[in-house]
Amino acid sequence: METLKFKTNIKCSGCVATVTPHLNGLSEVSKWEVDTDNLDKILTIEGNESLDAQVIKDTLSKAGFVAEKI
Repeated sequence: METLKFKTNIKCSGCVATVTPHLNGLSEVSKWEVDTDNLDKILTIEGNESLDAQVIKDTLSKAGFVAEKI
């Protein structure tokens, strides 16, 4: 199991709802969550060994958000 963390601009439940179909559509992602209470809006993603940070960044970009791996 691989875990990646990103600083994002996903600010609210509406933003989470927007990214949900994009992240849920990635077969390598098994679980994800965004801590919207954290100032850096931390996105934590768990998935298989093929989980790739650039794919996550590109996927969030398509949804209109930015992510920086931390």
